[in-house]
Amino acid sequence: MIPRLLSLLALLCSVAAAAEKRPNVLFIYADDQPYKTISAYPEAQKMAHTPNIDALATSGVRFHRSYLGAWCMPSRATMLTGRLQPGVQTMRMEGTYPASTYDPAQCRFWPAELRKHGYHTAQIGKWHTGTDTGFGRDWDYQIVWNRPGHPENAGAYYTGQILSFNGVVKEQDGYSTDNYTEWAIDYIKGKTRDAAKPWYLWLCYGAIHGPTTPADRHKGKLKGEKATVPADIFGPRPDKPKYLDKTQAWAPGKDGQPRKAKAAKRKNNFDHDEAGMTYDKWVQQVNECNMAIDEGVGRVMAALKDSGQLENTLVIYTADQGFALGEHGSSIKVAPYDANIASPLIVSMPSQLPQGKVCREPVNSADLVSTILAFTGLKEPWTMHGQDLTPLLKAPETSKRERPTLMIHTGDHYGADTNTVPTDPEVLAHTGNVPWWLMIRDGRMKYIRNLTAGEMEEVYDLDADPEELHNLARVPGNGELVKSLRAKLITEMERHEVPMVKALPPVMDLP
Repeated sequence: MIPRLLSLLALLCSVAAAAEKRPNVLFIYADDQPYKTISAYPEAQKMAHTPNIDALATSGVRFHRSYLGAWCMPSRATMLTGRLQPGVQTMRMEGTYPASTYDPAQCRFWPAELRKHGYHTAQIGKWHTGTDTGFGRDWDYQIVWNRPGHPENAGAYYTGQILSFNGVVKEQDGYSTDNYTEWAIDYIKGKTRDAAKPWYLWLCYGAIHGPTTPADRHKGKLKGEKATVPADIFGPRPDKPKYLDKTQAWAPGKDGQPRKAKAAKRKNNFDHDEAGMTYDKWVQQVNECNMAIDEGVGRVMAALKDSGQLENTLVIYTADQGFALGEHGSSIKVAPYDANIASPLIVSMPSQLPQGKVCREPVNSADLVSTILAFTGLKEPWTMHGQDLTPLLKAPETSKRERPTLMIHTGDHYGADTNTVPTDPEVLAHTGNVPWWLMIRDGRMKYIRNLTAGEMEEVYDLDADPEELHNLARVPGNGELVKSLRAKLITEMERHEVPMVKALPPVMDLP
């Protein structure tokens, strides 16, 4: 009897030890952040200075390109469901922007599965996916700025935020980036969680989204610095779609240097610039705002180390999407070019992953969900659209993706509302004047299918043309290349069961 009890106790101890070894996950998520604001990226603007984020890259794997969403809400919807925009059922915009809603029975969020399997789950920062933030269902602990729930407060990215503290709503003073960092440190140190459980923290900064506002201590730090002006900031662009004429944000000043051509339309929400702002000042402002995020990353990483949790924590740093710094004439996200949408992405866990490596394989947001679940030992609870990136993380310089990376932009439409492509140009281009599009990355090649009837396709060799200046689809003799990539896009859409694949609008004839 006693030997049996000892064996049972030993088994229980081993199970408990295994549970204790399950990794924590710190998922840091910036907003509207171009990879060119991270100095670890060789393409970064020379005034970018992010020593703490760079240190994270030194201790982990930096991805050359990641495509996490076209704009804030769908990026987060995929990150919560593991499904691309057409697969996020019942999510929809409803009421005064950015109010939105969903049916949690049909649109489930996977952090709830972590809770069921013994994890303590938390979210701190910006919430932008339905008025229901999921506290008590998906999250054990939550301090969030619920933009959909308080449209009147939707422009308060940096001060005067209406926050929900575990369901209790109140207004908060202070600079939001610093507030989120402080609350994250408290959580990491165990002050606001069950210290006996492994944990998952989604830390969602609102910076550097407009109205892009640096912390007072950083304002003017980069005054006098010069920015590198993109080659096609003015155009013309005869081998690109017509909508870029509507999104042209820059015009030459009297000195020939770029200046903002017009002010932002929604002054209560996105007033981060003014007509006539110089390009240098705009890039300075963006990078000054980024300084508080970099400081925050340094502080939360120090908290991990000081609390003895660094070795057992998977750390992911990224952003919901990028934001063009004048490339293609843009000062927006949404468009399918790397400058507009590509996010920085760094993954670090020195106890398990290589350090100081770069992976050139492109990834998307659903891939990150699959990877987090794999690291925490959970099976995907429903059909998801990602690939587990563990093989790429273990051998970032030699491993290859199994199939192309797919990304889909369907504006503010989700799920069944994307089964057909709108024919009304205003509906099609409702989000940022950029019409719906489909995209795949297949190795070095990017293929874009714009969903305006009769519009051109786009193909870019991103090794030879990283700034996407030369559309190979409009070069005579490239017809077979275009058709091959077109077929691969269709295959990936069918693989992910995207209904609109059966009724795509016609494309422009190839030259």
